[in-house]
Amino acid sequence: MKVSELGEFGLIDLLAEMAGGGQDEQLLIGIGDDAAAWKGDASIQLATVDSFVQDVHFPSGIAPWNELGWKALAANLSDIAAMGGAPRYALVSLALPDNTEVDDVTALYTGMLELAREYRVAIVGGDIVSAPLVVITITILGSTKDRDKHILTRSAAEPGELVAVTGELGTAAAGLEMLTKKLQFDPQATACLDRAFLHPYPRIAEGQLLVDQGVKTAIDLSDGLISDLNQICKSSQVSARVEIDRVPIEPIVKAQFSEKALELALSGGEDYELLFTARAEVIDKVKRAAACPITVIGEIVAGKEGVTLVDSQGNPFNLGKAGWEHFITR
Repeated sequence: MKVSELGEFGLIDLLAEMAGGGQDEQLLIGIGDDAAAWKGDASIQLATVDSFVQDVHFPSGIAPWNELGWKALAANLSDIAAMGGAPRYALVSLALPDNTEVDDVTALYTGMLELAREYRVAIVGGDIVSAPLVVITITILGSTKDRDKHILTRSAAEPGELVAVTGELGTAAAGLEMLTKKLQFDPQATACLDRAFLHPYPRIAEGQLLVDQGVKTAIDLSDGLISDLNQICKSSQVSARVEIDRVPIEPIVKAQFSEKALELALSGGEDYELLFTARAEVIDKVKRAAACPITVIGEIVAGKEGVTLVDSQGNPFNLGKAGWEHFITR
């Protein structure tokens, strides 16, 4: 059945039934009214919104609808993770061509709901409109643990701090390369790259850990390491020096993409790992407490030159491509 046959309100009823009311004790009204309603608390409130546009953020036919739903929600949850918060509610707006299959839309929601349940997030509303392309817009509302906890920002980096990242970089970009260019790898490599691009896990627990250990500055890696670190430098009015040999890259990416692996790690984006800055003693505490790898890749320095890349001998390294940016053709 096409969405044009079911109609807007029929589709809304179907998705509302899938989403349910959630188990949040503070939620008063979910899907079905003019607005969602919930009881406030004493914590700092967080909000973020992001859109996934067909043939801009995801090529047509590159991913199953359930994986697309998972990834769209994960990207938004990652923004809450980068602030050190906990996501609580989601608003999902869909723009759909009239000939979209209802089964595809329910699969999209199934993927979102699967991830939402893992992080105790309730989908409490949204909108559905007709459009020539698929556009998924998700708003996430979240909060900190309590009002006395600070939040992570992009503007608190200081000279003398180290730059560190969670996990490994470049795997998602390698997965996109594999899928769009129909590259053939062994089953283990294929599964690894496919999972990294389509099924990322936002670093919610790690973001909260950074706050608990005294980190002040962080950003999630969505546009690429250089591009996102540049955002920290710009907001904090500092510069950063990154040692390219210290950047953690998944061994499968190195094996399958050889010399291009570094470019994928530095500018590929969509890893949804956390990049943060802190004094050495703070990062040591984070390393001891974190369940994932934490790697120091550079340092914050004075000045406004942005990000400088150097090799193991301290020689400047020029990558060329910094990362993703809308309206810019490279």
